[in-house]
Amino acid sequence: MPAPIRLRELIRTIRTARTQAEEREMIQKECAAIRSSFREEDNTYRCRNVAKLLYMHMLGYPAHFGQLECLKLIASQKFTDKRIGYLGAMLLLDERQDVHLLMTNCIKNDLNHSTQYVQGLALCTLGCMGSSEMCRDLAGEVEKLLKTSNSYLRKKAALCAVHVIRKVPELMEMFLPATKNLLSEKNHGVLHTSVVLLTEMCERSPDMLAHFRKLVPQLVRILKNLIMSGYSPEHDVSGISDPFLQVRILRLLRILGKSDDDSSEAMNDILAQVATNTETSKNVGNAILYETVLTIMDIKSESGLRVLAINILGRFLLNNDKNIRYVALTSLLKTVQTDHNAVQRHRSTIVDCLKDLDVSIKRRAMELSFALVNGNNIRGMMKELLYFLDSCDPEFKADCASGVFLAAEKYAPSKRWHIDTIMRVLTTAGSYVRDDSVPNLIQLITNSVEMHAYTVQRLYKALLDDISQQPLVQVASWCIGEYGDLLVSGQCEEEEPIQVTEDEVLDVLEGLLVSNLSTPVTRGYALTAIMKLSTRFSSVNRIKKVVSIYGSSIDVELQQRAVEYNALFKKYDHMRPALLERMPIMEKTATNGPTEIVQTNGETEPSVVEAKHPPPVTQPANQANDLLDLLGGNDVVPVIQTTMPTKPASAGGELLDLLGDLSLSGIPPMTAYSKNGLKIDFTFERANPNPNIAVITIHASNSTEADMTDFVFQAAVPKTFQLQLLSPSSNVVPALNQGTVTQVIRVLNLQKQQLRMRIKLTYTHKGSPVQDLAEVNNFPPQSWHAHPSLGLIG
Repeated sequence: MPAPIRLRELIRTIRTARTQAEEREMIQKECAAIRSSFREEDNTYRCRNVAKLLYMHMLGYPAHFGQLECLKLIASQKFTDKRIGYLGAMLLLDERQDVHLLMTNCIKNDLNHSTQYVQGLALCTLGCMGSSEMCRDLAGEVEKLLKTSNSYLRKKAALCAVHVIRKVPELMEMFLPATKNLLSEKNHGVLHTSVVLLTEMCERSPDMLAHFRKLVPQLVRILKNLIMSGYSPEHDVSGISDPFLQVRILRLLRILGKSDDDSSEAMNDILAQVATNTETSKNVGNAILYETVLTIMDIKSESGLRVLAINILGRFLLNNDKNIRYVALTSLLKTVQTDHNAVQRHRSTIVDCLKDLDVSIKRRAMELSFALVNGNNIRGMMKELLYFLDSCDPEFKADCASGVFLAAEKYAPSKRWHIDTIMRVLTTAGSYVRDDSVPNLIQLITNSVEMHAYTVQRLYKALLDDISQQPLVQVASWCIGEYGDLLVSGQCEEEEPIQVTEDEVLDVLEGLLVSNLSTPVTRGYALTAIMKLSTRFSSVNRIKKVVSIYGSSIDVELQQRAVEYNALFKKYDHMRPALLERMPIMEKTATNGPTEIVQTNGETEPSVVEAKHPPPVTQPANQANDLLDLLGGNDVVPVIQTTMPTKPASAGGELLDLLGDLSLSGIPPMTAYSKNGLKIDFTFERANPNPNIAVITIHASNSTEADMTDFVFQAAVPKTFQLQLLSPSSNVVPALNQGTVTQVIRVLNLQKQQLRMRIKLTYTHKGSPVQDLAEVNNFPPQSWHAHPSLGLIG
């Protein structure tokens, strides 16, 4: 058989291929020749063939048929064969394949070989792909080589020991005696690998961490020698002595000094020296400084040292390298909570990063800017962030708008500034704001009694300029409906009042009803605003005409509102002024659980919805508040109540007669889940007085012969819904349908979308835990559609 071609010739041939198909053909042809050579047990060219096979493996072609040939090369006495064999084993074998266990004896023999290079090959292979079984068998040999005086073998043995510890952590103590003298070695390679080994041991064992804390002075001494030593061509990188070893030592010091006063005290001076003496003109120096900063921030360092670290990060922000700027912003974001004042000194540099072209830097700068906002700098920071909101890419607008809302709510210097800021956000990024921004701004405006005239005038001007930002249009419509009389009378004192007639205001609202830009929700706001103006303006006949027109609208929601408003004009006109008077002040409670906004006139307290023990709902002091509550559907956050209020007795009773029965008792129950003997049925009712809340009661029954214990029912709904899960009646579902477990679910569906739910069931049956997921998409339409007579609320 002719001699196979050499590796260089194969590479040259493959590189001449013009197409992928031509390359595959060459590879297949060569693989066939290599297989033939393997079958003939050709020892002469086995090394050459395996080398070619490894090259083809690197190109992505299958080479698994060469695994056993690698083992044969490892068993050879020739160093060149062993080298290729071990390389092939590291590339083609791993611990998932049983073939690798056949190497164990060969590696053990080579670890005791008389030639250091053969020992080095065995150590590299074991440290690269040794399984836990191999590591247990060969740990003794590795520990023996760790104590040898040969620095070439010690550095390889140290890295191999790291792999052994990762695979078999209980063998860690075996290497403890060998680590005593590792840091006294002069060879930088041994020092480096020794620090890696110590780091691994400290990270994996608290006992080892406590044991090695006594090495801190020695590590400090090594680091000081590296900093103060002169030029050493063997270790110099861009004018810095062995930066790789410095970084490793700093990382180990960080682990040893964390939560330990004595260790931190011992390393404070050297960290200050590294921070002040390291050259920053090259990337090598920046890498050491960054590691120094991380170490200073993690240990119990002095306050002056922490300020120095933050100043280093501040200098990084001025660097031309984008990676260094990004690293600095990320690090400052982590430290801003603990060292707020020190980071504040670099505020102007951080804000300048908002103008960076790199999107990742812009995002980090935005997050850090919001973290720096406080009561002292709120005006200046908001000015910069609002400018950023104007010019940033769409992907940033939602997060930026959300951040501005939160910061303004927390640190607003005045209510006027707060309102102006929110309106500016709605004007520039209205399409990107969160869903709750509209009710939150409405609540803010309602509570700012002295700002009503100013706010309605500003919003009216904004409507004349742009009606494309739907959240802004919705807030403006609500305000005009509430305070339209203040707009027309020109009572604004904060700025020059504008001259507006009633007809001009109605023209704007009617324009919203017919605009193609308006969403159905916006049209609902506009129609309700027009209806409210019937008690504030004298143009009642015009308003009646507009309302009657939409009584036949193809939009069911709009039609429903118009029909009910027409009923108010005709049959219940005597109640209209009370129903449509201004909304009272709204209070918002903040708790860990679900919250609600309750309208109050000084006699009503806000209430909180708890999952397990709901408090009783306080009754409003007069019926007018109830009626206003019914009309405020799109204007306030709906109230979730846990008990039914008693039925009003006077004028409100007439309105409730108009609205009819709010219950859903006519909806038949549905089966949501039936599997393995467990059956889940849903029954429905509507929570009075808010029909946007569906109350679903689950009934879990068990038809098997054994009880289902530890029963847990969980449910999730899309983000447009809000879900509250109350406590179950029991956690044991009795066998043979002898009883049921009930649990109440409350679902808030403001947008009247089709209800979808994902449920998770967990229980123990006959001693075995069972877990199952299911989706429920077949809810009857009546369970999520509003009652035909509830358009006033929707």
